[in-house]
Amino acid sequence: MILTDSLLDFFLETREHTETICRPLAIEDYVVQPIVDVSPPKWHLGHTTWFFEEFILRPHAKGYTVFNEDFSYVFNSYYETVGERVVRSDRGNMSRPSVEKVYAYRTYVTNAMKNLFGKDQNQELNNLLEIGIHHEKQHQELLLTDIKYILGNNPLLPNYSETIKEHLPFSHQQEWISVDEGIYEIGHDSDSFCYDNELGRHKVFLHSYEISNTLVTNQEFIDFINDNGYQKFNLWHAEGWDWVTQNNITAPLYWHKIDGEWHHYTLNGLQKIDPNTPATHISYFEAFAFAQWKGCRLPTEFEWETAQQFFPWGQRWEWTESAYLPYPNYKKADGALGEYNGKFMVNQKVLRGGSVATPIKHTRATYRNFFQTNLRWQYTGLRLAK
Repeated sequence: MILTDSLLDFFLETREHTETICRPLAIEDYVVQPIVDVSPPKWHLGHTTWFFEEFILRPHAKGYTVFNEDFSYVFNSYYETVGERVVRSDRGNMSRPSVEKVYAYRTYVTNAMKNLFGKDQNQELNNLLEIGIHHEKQHQELLLTDIKYILGNNPLLPNYSETIKEHLPFSHQQEWISVDEGIYEIGHDSDSFCYDNELGRHKVFLHSYEISNTLVTNQEFIDFINDNGYQKFNLWHAEGWDWVTQNNITAPLYWHKIDGEWHHYTLNGLQKIDPNTPATHISYFEAFAFAQWKGCRLPTEFEWETAQQFFPWGQRWEWTESAYLPYPNYKKADGALGEYNGKFMVNQKVLRGGSVATPIKHTRATYRNFFQTNLRWQYTGLRLAK
């Protein structure tokens, strides 16, 4: 646990960074929602603010007056315990509250939080604050990838920022790391912050295996495409093959073939693909099919966690072959915060490692991200195992 003074600084730093992400946007960008999985930037700004108001200020700040009673309905995401909310697919239909009003809401709540945490606080309240900070950091990553989807589906393919570098080449050669058969411990094991789905720590038995020290590159994925990987049904799960054929999938998200050369949309605009950088924006279906094509497989999340100390990670969220399930002795928190992770432990795959969009101070070897098998708007890639 971070001490109270530095925790407050951490909170303020996090609040400022969310707004920094939005600074390059035009006012029209704030309300766009191209698909249900992508939320408008304005909604992220409001939702992360509502989280602090709903779970900390309302119950714990004596005499606190909510900014606007309607905002709980507008900015609640999926917390059934808290009450009614706007349907997710309708978040882009809200021209009101205005962007200006949402920023005023952020300032109001941030100031109230500064006042509350400027006094002596108990450990329970500090724990809530730390969860809220990391919740906002999760939304910073979603905010950035949602902005990319919004701009990447604009026919002008506009430039968002010159400062973000999404595609960095490897500084080492590909090698296979061997891990011996044995019993290994999995899960979070320190006093530092983690989510409940990283607990409790437990033992797993692993057969001997090998895992690549590098992620699959764009060149390897181009080779897969050139070998008609998207047309070979035997490489795919049945559900994956249906997804490919029904949606006419022929390449990773944001890829465009122009005059015989592959380009992709980036936050710096449309660029030629660097073949030596890690492939990204692929679904679990694509990751599985590629691994099949290479005569390999995806690692389980337990294999990944056991071996991660031997290779660099953090450029891409890495699909694993593990279903998102509770660890032994997993317990949901009481109340609304118990809805944070546990109720999503069905029909999803675990991803490990973090990405170029993951905020600083928000990644660790035991972090368990999770998404449905068809989704690919996050910076998702793959590492091979055998």
